[in-house]
Amino acid sequence: MDTQRRSNLVVGLLLVIIGGLFLASRFFPQLGQFFTLDFDWPLYVIGVGLIFFVLSALAGAPGLAIPGSIIAGIGSILYYQNTSGDFASWAYAWTLIPGFVGIGTIFTNLFEGNFLPGLREGLRLIGLSLLMFAIFGAFLGGPALLGDYWPVLLILAGVWMVVRGLLRPGRGPRVEVIQPKPDADDEAEEIVS
Repeated sequence: MDTQRRSNLVVGLLLVIIGGLFLASRFFPQLGQFFTLDFDWPLYVIGVGLIFFVLSALAGAPGLAIPGSIIAGIGSILYYQNTSGDFASWAYAWTLIPGFVGIGTIFTNLFEGNFLPGLREGLRLIGLSLLMFAIFGAFLGGPALLGDYWPVLLILAGVWMVVRGLLRPGRGPRVEVIQPKPDADDEAEEIVS
């Protein structure tokens, strides 16, 4: 069975089960006592992200791990904000989203069998995300990990990029030359002559 049919089968079965549970709880309210849905609303967002993860693993669609990690990560931020009342933290908490993409990239490549390249790419995104979180959080009211010394992170990041650029001189931008295809008239002339 190909991956498209398998993913459709898994998604379809999941929708039938969830829909059946909700329909049964409508007609038989006492059934709702067995599975209470009294969660805080951000847990639903996290649950949707986890469903994406399960689908990416079971349905053979590894690309679903990236949106799953983004959704679950944003749900986690919302859960923190909802329980703590610290909604102003969104001013710097959004910088964690590239890290969520990095986590999804690691899982996607793990499911595809390309673990080491995916790990390298994912850790790069997670590191960038944590760096931005520390910098933005330091001057926007977040955790003051470095206090007044947060510009040191900017300096270190700049030095790292300069050194990396100097050590890898052969990895500049790639230019791809596209050859034009001959017109139909040119082909006809070649056949005639």
